[in-house]
Amino acid sequence: MRIKVNGVGLCVETFGNPADPPVLLVGVTMLSWPDELCAALAGRYVVRYDLRDAGQSTFADPDAPAYDLRDLVTDASEAMVALELGRTHVVGMGVGGFIAQLLALDHPDQVASLTLVSTRPVAPGPADPDLPDHAPELMAQVFGRRGPDWTDRDSVVDYMTGLARLTSGSRGFNEQDVRAAAGSVFDRAGPTARAQRASHLGDMFAAVDCRPRWRERLAEITAPTLVVHGSEDPFFPYGNGVALAAEIPGATLLTLSGIGQGLPRATWPTVVDALLRHTS
Repeated sequence: MRIKVNGVGLCVETFGNPADPPVLLVGVTMLSWPDELCAALAGRYVVRYDLRDAGQSTFADPDAPAYDLRDLVTDASEAMVALELGRTHVVGMGVGGFIAQLLALDHPDQVASLTLVSTRPVAPGPADPDLPDHAPELMAQVFGRRGPDWTDRDSVVDYMTGLARLTSGSRGFNEQDVRAAAGSVFDRAGPTARAQRASHLGDMFAAVDCRPRWRERLAEITAPTLVVHGSEDPFFPYGNGVALAAEIPGATLLTLSGIGQGLPRATWPTVVDALLRHTS
């Protein structure tokens, strides 16, 4: 379904019964959250969506966005109103975790609980001195490798599979899942290189204005918070999850041993159980 919020169209999909407790999943595209994972959250009304400039939501220019991070937060807030979700359990992953943190800070009455997966308390750019930044060996591999032909499906799937090998940790890589997911993202995004890069990599976050900082406000979060972080995450290393759990009052840290960035299939039994308990 497509809804109009904050002057843009967002592509939204739901799972389950609208009478059940709502859970809003925030990533880059809705396919950041696989169908099977959404379906496993039985007893919850699960909502996932494409950010603007990703998937099938409004596409303008992810290389020079005319919006900022707070606009993306407003998109999510207005989507919750448009869908009549009421107080909602918000789950943010990766850069979607920036949006989730700011939803809890700026729209506390809308957030029943907060879950932060593989994210950090500062915006793109250099990390704070006390936080681990992207692993240098990962950055060397990513920027030292030749990029794909973003208009060619096989090239993109191969590239994203190689990237997942670097970021999944010793226990998280599943080639079949990664290839299927990359192909699905490719098929839903626009046919241009810009659209494909944004949907696969969240490129808009490299250009979007994320000011002002919000880390110093984390103590204001009142929603019960669960922080989920892989012990081998090279992109937002584990210390970022530790910092979030320490700085958000009462937060719980769930460490995924041997896991890198994201929620590969190996984590689903543990994470689904934790999410169901956290959103009960």
